[in-house]
Amino acid sequence: MSIAASSPSPAEGWDAECDVLVVGSGGGGCTGAYTAAAHGLDTMLIEKTPLFGGTTAYSGASLWLAGNQAQQRSGLDDSAQQALGYLRATVGERTRASLQESYVNHSGDLVAFLEESRHLRFRYAAFPDYYDAPGRFDRGRSIVPEEIDAAELGDLLDLLRPSWAADRLGADLPRARLGGGQALIGRFLLALRETSRVRLSHSTALDGLIQENGRVVGVQALRDGRPLRIRARQGVILAAGGFEGSDELRRTYQAPRDARWTMGPTGANTGDALRAGLSAGAGTDLLGECWWCPSVALDESTASFTLGARGGIFVNAQGRRFANESLPYDRMGRALLAQEAAGNPLPCYWIYDGTTEGLPPGIVSANPGDARPYLDSGVWKKADTLVGLAEQIGVPAAELTATVERFNSFAAAGVDEDFHRGEDPYDRFFATGEGANPNLVPLEKGPFHAVPVVLGDLGTKGGLTTDDQARVTTPGGDVIPGLYAAGNTMASVSGLVYPGPGVPIGSAMVFAYLAATDIARQQTN
Repeated sequence: MSIAASSPSPAEGWDAECDVLVVGSGGGGCTGAYTAAAHGLDTMLIEKTPLFGGTTAYSGASLWLAGNQAQQRSGLDDSAQQALGYLRATVGERTRASLQESYVNHSGDLVAFLEESRHLRFRYAAFPDYYDAPGRFDRGRSIVPEEIDAAELGDLLDLLRPSWAADRLGADLPRARLGGGQALIGRFLLALRETSRVRLSHSTALDGLIQENGRVVGVQALRDGRPLRIRARQGVILAAGGFEGSDELRRTYQAPRDARWTMGPTGANTGDALRAGLSAGAGTDLLGECWWCPSVALDESTASFTLGARGGIFVNAQGRRFANESLPYDRMGRALLAQEAAGNPLPCYWIYDGTTEGLPPGIVSANPGDARPYLDSGVWKKADTLVGLAEQIGVPAAELTATVERFNSFAAAGVDEDFHRGEDPYDRFFATGEGANPNLVPLEKGPFHAVPVVLGDLGTKGGLTTDDQARVTTPGGDVIPGLYAAGNTMASVSGLVYPGPGVPIGSAMVFAYLAATDIARQQTN
């Protein structure tokens, strides 16, 4: 499928030909394709699934891009220097200082470049940075795409991956006004079409890289199962997500994790780009890492990302609290990992009382609306007393009762003496309770509920190593000519932490922009 004029007939031995081939259609892939096309390059973007947008389309599309003009329009006084100080304070030396600088120092340029298109518009949206570190913004520094009427997309709407609940659960949700990742990808599809230099090919999976004399000159792909050789005269940008959807690769690099609880699109992000890069001689890093998150189990094989706990407590297999329940989601995910390592098996349980009509008191991406189907299936539990609830979930009744009593005493006093819940700006950003500490809401009214919380992820974050221009490198640090990586295909600039909202998509976009800019620069030299 193409949304632009067709290219000239390919050279002998090739089924298609372009200057720049982009693999993947999330925020990174779309940025790379748009940047290449804006520089006058004949561009082709291939997407494995029938829909464009990848995991980005499921997201809120926060973009951690420092010192940009969208922030300035809102009156936010941010700078690359401030953001770089924060990034270095949180990430440390786990990734190169020059890579961190490349990300932060080009963020403002990227936003200015994208907003040259009439279709790409952004605004500041408050969402606190995730760590108490120098350079932090308590209200956050992220931007988001402006919403857009779905009607503006016309026929492109049918090619846009819908929200997570609609795509993964089949929920019938209105789609008249698009926000978040839907708006970002929708706007990119319009911008790509307007360039008249981008061909989009869905249902086209990467099957390998083609090299000549050490240079990547194209890819071997499968379109609807049919082999396809695509020549890329100037370069290939791999922005095809991670490997969270592959049981095999998860068990190889992240045992005992598998693909069951990932939030990624079904059938996507199975490590095709990672395998291709390895076959081409690329180095790798951070393969044991993910963008972790707590997820509410909906059935035996599906769980829904959750954040912003506004009530209730999380308890482990001993019936005890183990963390500040209002932690940023990656930090809570790592707290779950620590519980598992300490011998407390997952899931843990989100315990809350009868003041919420049975629904978890927080933001759950599935937006379940009604607790009854999950209670009827037996996945979620309910009891008139804490003792009865403890029996259902298999934790010591005396411990659970004592844990709730202790937490209620903290709520009355307004101070969480164990885990300091409600003391951080991130905690308070989501709070809806009352009193001295609105994050501490007592559990007093039956019936009491228990929802299993598993260790989910928003994608893997380990991948191919690159230099500061997103050029893929070998284990020894040499550049593989013609090959670039961005997003979750690339080993993340953020190392072992998730510094703030929008780092995954924001960094994907910056490094895809740098990749395409480098290709364009080489063509003119």
